[in-house]
Amino acid sequence: MTHNGSRFDGKTALITGGSSGMGLATAHRLIAEGARVVVTGRDKKRLDASVAQLGGQAHGIAGDATDLDDLDNLAAAVADRFGHLDLLFANAGIGSFQTIEQVTGELFDQVIGSNLKGAFFTIQKILPLLPDHASIVINASFGLHLGVPGSALYSASKAAVHNLTRALAAELAPRRIRVNAVSPGYIDTPAFRAELSEAARQGVAALSPAGRVGTATDVAAAVAFLASADAAFVNGHDLRVDGGLTAVGASALV
Repeated sequence: MTHNGSRFDGKTALITGGSSGMGLATAHRLIAEGARVVVTGRDKKRLDASVAQLGGQAHGIAGDATDLDDLDNLAAAVADRFGHLDLLFANAGIGSFQTIEQVTGELFDQVIGSNLKGAFFTIQKILPLLPDHASIVINASFGLHLGVPGSALYSASKAAVHNLTRALAAELAPRRIRVNAVSPGYIDTPAFRAELSEAARQGVAALSPAGRVGTATDVAAAVAFLASADAAFVNGHDLRVDGGLTAVGASALV
């Protein structure tokens, strides 16, 4: 993994949903560049294994980003151990794909809860721990930029996250707290492999001008850039990490 020296020396970061996939890769990246990283996840056993993999600069706190009591406990634990945070990657969320006829009220609440409520209240609860000039990055999705059949609920939840990013960039401007988002395309994560067959994975790779699906480290590099001083003049921005997929407007998305 290439990285940019010591951009995060002395910095403390929080990554929600950090026990696998893009969250875990971002934890590795920030630690490689000098940060201390707090990672969260609902599955304590998996979280503990990830923290052991990350090493001594990592600290795990189990909890559900959609549970406000868990978020209060998270904020209190971080305040007690570190005093403040410099970076927040609001990464926790779920993918859910079905036609509009298949969406139930329960599923609607689950997806909106995970993808919008979780991000919104994570930021609300953590905000008192962020000093002026801190950085927030939110995980959105390429789906908000395209009309993809079978993704109405998921894409709507991520479009809301996109507008949350812009509104908070304006709201937190007096404190010079930057708020940006990443919109990953098809990324090779455990969830991606569980949702798509090998044939389907090859199919979506062929749609990208890059000729491949992305990796979690591709996303981690983008998050690290947005969170760093290298992006000091980048605010309210959504960075598409999709290999050019949305730029070409592919119509055969699956």
